[in-house]
Amino acid sequence: MGFGGISPVQLIIILVIVLLIFGTKKLRNFGGDLGGAIRGFKKAVKEENPEELENEKNASADAATADTAKKEAEEEPAESNKGT
Repeated sequence: MGFGGISPVQLIIILVIVLLIFGTKKLRNFGGDLGGAIRGFKKAVKEENPEELENEKNASADAATADTAKKEAEEEPAESNKGT
């Protein structure tokens, strides 16, 4: 016995009929939408405190700004040496 009294052969027949009715494109789109909804749900469950999320975003933005400033500072001496 399979799932709830449905045998594997019956499941395959049902899946083939669904595939013939809806087609692969619609089923693929449905699967993508379902996956996106599940990802959104998991993300919402993991977000315990919106304030913590905002702090994390600010910290990553500050780190990116610091990296950019560091790269610019490293490039300036190299550019000034080119003129001499």
